[in-house]
Amino acid sequence: MNTIGFKPALPVISGSKKLGLFSFNGGNQPIDFKPRGVCLIKVAMEETQTLKVDVQGKVDKLANGHAGKNHSHLSTIGNSTNIKWHECPVEKIDRQKLLQQKGCVIWITGLSGSGKSSVACALSQMLYQRGKLSYILDGDNVRHGLNRDLSFKAEDRVENIRRVGEVAKLFADAGFICIACLISPYKRDRAACRAMLPSGDFIEVFMDVPLRVCEDRDPKGLYKLARAGKIKGFTGIDDPYESPLDAEIVLQCNTGDCSTPCDMAGKVISYLEEKGYLQA
Repeated sequence: MNTIGFKPALPVISGSKKLGLFSFNGGNQPIDFKPRGVCLIKVAMEETQTLKVDVQGKVDKLANGHAGKNHSHLSTIGNSTNIKWHECPVEKIDRQKLLQQKGCVIWITGLSGSGKSSVACALSQMLYQRGKLSYILDGDNVRHGLNRDLSFKAEDRVENIRRVGEVAKLFADAGFICIACLISPYKRDRAACRAMLPSGDFIEVFMDVPLRVCEDRDPKGLYKLARAGKIKGFTGIDDPYESPLDAEIVLQCNTGDCSTPCDMAGKVISYLEEKGYLQA
């Protein structure tokens, strides 16, 4: 691997710990970037460590095996290497005191047409009227942006749920009452999202509505398309839905005459009050 030769005045990156800003100073000498070269970067923040970085921005793992005094705390998570979790003085408990509520994830699952989004919106409105901060992660909405690169194939559905779970976890950590409403048909994926959060902070709400009722409603006309063979892998038709066995809340509707979304949301509100989530 070729190295980059620096002129005598080595540019130093100065960092602001509060703002996370960097500025170059102390050297305007030209740098000879050669293909696959490495350069030495001095990071002046809480501690100074020297990292070897190639011109493609990748850290040389062999060269950095002993970089910095806290190298033993560097982690490899998935495909991300040499990363470290940074703690901040303002924590979840502080944000909860500020908002006068406890952060959690309300995960509404059920067949298409079961009323997940309607209940989520009614719940969010009721929380707003009580002065409580919430945010909805709707299955269709997140596919307009964050998950627009994902299809409805089995492997993409897994990734879709994982991403939503990770975002929901961040909202809960911020002190929000996060309402995620997705079909999320597979038990293992919902269990994986539950495992992301502290015990008790994942509240599963099962919209227990029979397929025939959902198909009669068919608000988006998707069941009709699935029955005609125009949509493949549609949950409830040619792809399974695995009903929760241990959901914290079950909202049932066995006939076409069901409780209103507000009545159903009221049951969730009662649960949150009982468990202390509507106070710090």
